[in-house]
Amino acid sequence: MSIDTSSAEKKLLVIGYVWPEPNSSAAGKHMMSLLAFFSASGYVITYASPALRSDHKADLAALHYQEVEIALNCSSFDDFVVELSPDIVLFDRFMMEEQFGWRVAKACPNAIRILDTEDLHFLRDARHQAFKKQIPMNDSLLKNDMALREIAAIYRCDLSLIISDYEMEILQAQFNIPSALLVYCPFIVEQPAESPSLTFEQRAHFVSIGNFRHAPNWDAVLYLKNTIWPLIRTQLPEAELHVYGAYPPPKATQLHAPKQGFFVDGWVDDALSMLSQARVCLAPLRFGAGLKGKLADAMLCKTPSVTSTIGSQGMVGEMDWPGAIEDDPSAFADQAVKLYVDQNSWQQASLRAQPLLDTRFNADAILMRLAHSISDISENLSQHRLANFTGMMLQHHFHKSTQYMSQWIEAKNARKT
Repeated sequence: MSIDTSSAEKKLLVIGYVWPEPNSSAAGKHMMSLLAFFSASGYVITYASPALRSDHKADLAALHYQEVEIALNCSSFDDFVVELSPDIVLFDRFMMEEQFGWRVAKACPNAIRILDTEDLHFLRDARHQAFKKQIPMNDSLLKNDMALREIAAIYRCDLSLIISDYEMEILQAQFNIPSALLVYCPFIVEQPAESPSLTFEQRAHFVSIGNFRHAPNWDAVLYLKNTIWPLIRTQLPEAELHVYGAYPPPKATQLHAPKQGFFVDGWVDDALSMLSQARVCLAPLRFGAGLKGKLADAMLCKTPSVTSTIGSQGMVGEMDWPGAIEDDPSAFADQAVKLYVDQNSWQQASLRAQPLLDTRFNADAILMRLAHSISDISENLSQHRLANFTGMMLQHHFHKSTQYMSQWIEAKNARKT
């Protein structure tokens, strides 16, 4: 499904928090899916970011997307965006909307402003704080300073992409965000042509995967090493757990312990190939938000997974999980062992992956919903904004603290030169 582009050529500007790394993170893969959607819809794409380029960044130029480096707190962006004159500006995470949203609104008032939240950062932060303090989640943690910033960014934009239906519910029930400002846009899972997956007997080892720079992933690795893996090894003394992920720091590689069957393998070029050969995927996440790309990839590979309630949140709905969901470490270990040794349990779990993908991550349905939302806003932009009085209020100059701070920083930097 694509947006109607029967008129003149249209332009999309993406302002990226980072350069997309589809092989390093779910966020990078999700961004590439969105770019493919807009490209198929006939948009000429410019991807701009103030971030440093990494070795793992996608080759956007090879896909005929223009790459532009931009600076924070610098009016050079104003000239750039006026010259580009985009029809749509997509902000990658609320921090980019804070930095550049007021500039876009001033320079290109008729451009549709879309926020790709990736996940709700304030929810992730609140859960992290609750975990560190070992207390239950509560309103005072949830409605934190980051929530004030992120909710404000959602209101200032014409549309926000929300990756989880659980997070959609939070935004509407807890913060009363109008449904017209939100669209449910989970992972756009492009399923490969039908190919036979490896059987139970052909597979070996437990695996875990995740970008080491992401705090929930690093905590999960430590939790596996110190708590869960010893419980599994007690039952399966010869078992191996292979931990993969981008950017492993020295503190992670120091956990490598072959005699304990714990292998920190780090970067993997082809995560799907690796997951296709594994017997069970482990993801004992204790905090975080959004959706878990590793678990969607495991489903694609028909690899059963054991995860936590937070790991499965927003992914399973009322359907059966292709594996097990456990928060207690002993129960988690027992379920992992059962899937590893019991062929019948493994096969039943593996078979549950495809219905979940077809129902929850149907690419056609997701893209059709996104296309309709953008088309409706495009046709009624003025009315859409008038209906969002809170957003208009937040755009008012009395509330433009980020604009004035940015201009102050620019003036201060100019004095130094």
